[in-house]
Amino acid sequence: MIHPTAIIDPAAELAADIEVGPYTVIGAGVSIDTGCTIGAHAVIKGPTRIGKHNRIYQFGSIGDAPQDKKYAGEATRLEIGDGNTIREFVTLNRGTIQDQGVTRIGDDNWIMAYVHVAHDCQVGNHTILANNTSLAGHVCVDDYAILGGFTLVHQFCSIGAHAFTAFGTGIGKDVPPYVMASGSPAKPHGLNTEGLKRRGFSESALQALKQAYKTLYRSNLTLEQALTQLRLQATLDEVALLVSFLEQQTRGIIR
Repeated sequence: MIHPTAIIDPAAELAADIEVGPYTVIGAGVSIDTGCTIGAHAVIKGPTRIGKHNRIYQFGSIGDAPQDKKYAGEATRLEIGDGNTIREFVTLNRGTIQDQGVTRIGDDNWIMAYVHVAHDCQVGNHTILANNTSLAGHVCVDDYAILGGFTLVHQFCSIGAHAFTAFGTGIGKDVPPYVMASGSPAKPHGLNTEGLKRRGFSESALQALKQAYKTLYRSNLTLEQALTQLRLQATLDEVALLVSFLEQQTRGIIR
């Protein structure tokens, strides 16, 4: 299951059933769990932990040092969950000690070709990062978010759950959950209604979120004023998630 041209460090821990393609290099401190497939010419460096049933395509650079001039060789790490698809030429960097020291990718994510995930990013579950999306350092992407091709995200920004960005979106502030964004700088363009319907959101939840969107974006209220109103509307968990996100934001939100 391991091609004879692959170079595997003796200090790497590989499950017995994984597949490793030609000319791939796997370094010390790398742990790869059962059911994974690693394509040709990939380079995986540690400390990196890769969970079960991931597929990493050819030419990926996984777990290399952060692109941060402050980095001085500290033993930071990359953690990847289960069931992810990581396509060609993806770069996933380890964390830095200026943050948690770890970059995390959750479960069942679809990370398309040429995506870059920088140091200390936290990517949730069931996300889609389309081709050439780039996350700067310390970015958080919550569950089910979809970032369109060539989306660029400034460091320390957060993308809320179920958010959607169009092709070429430039994000310099937080994108709240459920919101569709486009442009550079990014602007809100309604609720991600179709995506929410596909994920089984009830009609009552959709109506509550539509009202919440109007409160946040169409009522001529400041963010604090909108939050006061939204707290009163947060009788459903879906709206409470939006309120929680807004209460924790530090960079401001797209408006």
